[in-house]
Amino acid sequence: MNQSVDISIVCACRNEAGHIEEFVRSILGQDMGRMNWEAIVADGMSDDGTREILDRISAEDSRIRVLANRGRIVSTGLNAAIAASRGRIIFRFDAHTSYSPDYCLRCVEALERTGADNVGGPARTRAHGVKARAIAAAYHSRFSTGGARFHDPDFEGYVDTVPYGCWRREVFEKIGDFDETLVRNQDDEFNLRLLRAGGTIWQSPAIVSWYSPRKTIRALFHQYFQYGFWKVAVVRKHRMPGSWRHLVPAGFVLAHIVLLLTLAVSAITGASEVFVWTSALWLTMTGVYILGIVTASVVAARKAGWDTLPYLPGAFGAFHVSYGLGFLAGLFRFAIEGEGKPSSNSVFARITR
Repeated sequence: MNQSVDISIVCACRNEAGHIEEFVRSILGQDMGRMNWEAIVADGMSDDGTREILDRISAEDSRIRVLANRGRIVSTGLNAAIAASRGRIIFRFDAHTSYSPDYCLRCVEALERTGADNVGGPARTRAHGVKARAIAAAYHSRFSTGGARFHDPDFEGYVDTVPYGCWRREVFEKIGDFDETLVRNQDDEFNLRLLRAGGTIWQSPAIVSWYSPRKTIRALFHQYFQYGFWKVAVVRKHRMPGSWRHLVPAGFVLAHIVLLLTLAVSAITGASEVFVWTSALWLTMTGVYILGIVTASVVAARKAGWDTLPYLPGAFGAFHVSYGLGFLAGLFRFAIEGEGKPSSNSVFARITR
């Protein structure tokens, strides 16, 4: 391995023609100090012109290298890029994120100062348009995230995960690469594996990046359905959730399904007492949830702007319901197909790509 490279930035992308040039230019704009660096982008067989843009930029600057990611998912792309990298410190970047010019320097400083195995900054968002700002506001609310520390832009200290990541190469040599059976949640699984191996993860507010959230409730719903679906694979692999908050949305959705089915059966069979008690329980649970959504929406709108208020209830509902439904679908998928990644012809593979 050529130790003359200090930093390797790795990224997996697919069909990002609208974002990829700006993203790569942001890498070129990084202040690396005296450190030598390289960036390796694994393209997942894009068919929208992304690869052509990457090849053009790579021809202009040899520090940008492009690989073909024939697996077409993030984990296979990241692993291919890491295998081809030469740096002693590895950064994972995301094509939908903007990075402050001192992002890499701040990460290296935190890595050396804390001795942690992985460092990163909190999840900050930069949204354009009222719907995207509403989704961003909901994203940062404790009501939607369950108090996850990486959503707090002011928290500094040890955490269970950070967006993206910065590691010494030895971490991958010790615990292995990203799990290629996971279409989503490969970062969470890797960090859980790191923690269970005795490693530490440090979050610093000085490490600044901005994630671009989804722009519509429909896109948000699809995204978090995927997260919920693939979280089941992580739980099954480790026989435990990374945090108990990951189970709450599925429990909430399952409770509604059970109560509504009970209502239907009791109405058909004429079990009036069961119908009354089930109706009371379902109405109470639904009423409390609606009250929570309204309260959280008002609190979020005070910070994000009152024009976001009409969209916030839908955003909160999408976070909870889509994740819960995805988790239940993941449980059903494992009951049907067993272990491993869904086959390419599986309905589960299609709905989570």
